[in-house]
Amino acid sequence: MNLLDTLLRDEIARLGPMSFRRFMELALYHPELGYYERGAVQIGRAGDFFTSVSVGPLFGELLAFRFAGWLEALARDAGPVQIVEAGAHDGTLAADILGWLERQRPELFRNLDYCLIEPSPRRHELQRQRLQPFAAKVSWRSHLDKPSANSVTGVIFSNELLDAFPVHRLGWDARQRQWFEWAVAVEGGVLAWARLPLTSNLQEAALQSLSPALGGGDFSALAAVLPNGFTFEYNPEALTWWRTAAASLKHGWLMAFDYGLTAGELLRTERTRGTLRAYGGHRVSQDLLAQPGGQDLTAHVNFAALQAAGELVGLGTVGLVSQEHFLMSIAAEILPVPKAFGGWSEEQARQLRTLVHPNHLGRSFRVLTQARQTVSLSYALGGTLAKAPDPMDTA
Repeated sequence: MNLLDTLLRDEIARLGPMSFRRFMELALYHPELGYYERGAVQIGRAGDFFTSVSVGPLFGELLAFRFAGWLEALARDAGPVQIVEAGAHDGTLAADILGWLERQRPELFRNLDYCLIEPSPRRHELQRQRLQPFAAKVSWRSHLDKPSANSVTGVIFSNELLDAFPVHRLGWDARQRQWFEWAVAVEGGVLAWARLPLTSNLQEAALQSLSPALGGGDFSALAAVLPNGFTFEYNPEALTWWRTAAASLKHGWLMAFDYGLTAGELLRTERTRGTLRAYGGHRVSQDLLAQPGGQDLTAHVNFAALQAAGELVGLGTVGLVSQEHFLMSIAAEILPVPKAFGGWSEEQARQLRTLVHPNHLGRSFRVLTQARQTVSLSYALGGTLAKAPDPMDTA
């Protein structure tokens, strides 16, 4: 047992079985013992997983090229612009974006504010050190909250953030025809799964998050064919974050890169165990309760619910596409005239192949882009306003 394991057991002994959401919150974000707070190497060859950022600077440079097209057009109409990044880890992606803008779009760079949303003091300090060369351009806020309503003109985005928010894990009991919540208890001296009855409020909110997959229809017909034990995750924090970010956007774009599901995939009956996974040492595990604080925990984002939430507060959906599709649309603009990007090397070509390869990162991640319709969307996604098809739906 480690110290966090002991803390979890003590809380369970005092309060009874804890929801998996509470377990995940402590396992990832406990101020001293959580996975993201303990200071260990997490990303790259020496860590537990690779990310698009760890491939090299090209990911940030491609985003900078796309953002520049958006923001230059927006600045002509709306004045000073911002880029707001949430979940910036150690600041590497921000440095890649700012570095490209400083080199290739100096006028835009001079009129840009780059804001990082970071609640963790430890990660804030890592970002501050990494971004010291851009200190005059960078600001921080601990949260993107309601006082920021209609305050952002520009781009709000996240990369691999929403999939790490703590989730409720709900299961279906086909015999009793009712939902329950998977919780964590102690049995035989070890952390183990337990079942808790659902509160009516949690059940209503969780099922509402599935309604986009049903065309807003009645869940009862699908429930009749769900297998016993069918499990899905409900991520209330992701929905809250998306709504708040959407409300913060006065003019511009809101986007997320993440693991996630389309509407047609949310309720496939063969996905009986949900999407929660643990990552450690570049290996995937379904032993979610092992090594609390010692492994990453992640659940696929419900992109259908995010899209519906954004549209409900007035955003237009530009596209929900694979990372492969999104980045190749940018590359298609750059490669005929590489000088506009600052040149194109064999190393950049290698990085692009990794970023878009279907067996690597290209189809693992998807990109949801929405925009406040009061701005021109002619630069929204490769120059098109039409919602781009998700190649994952037809693969």
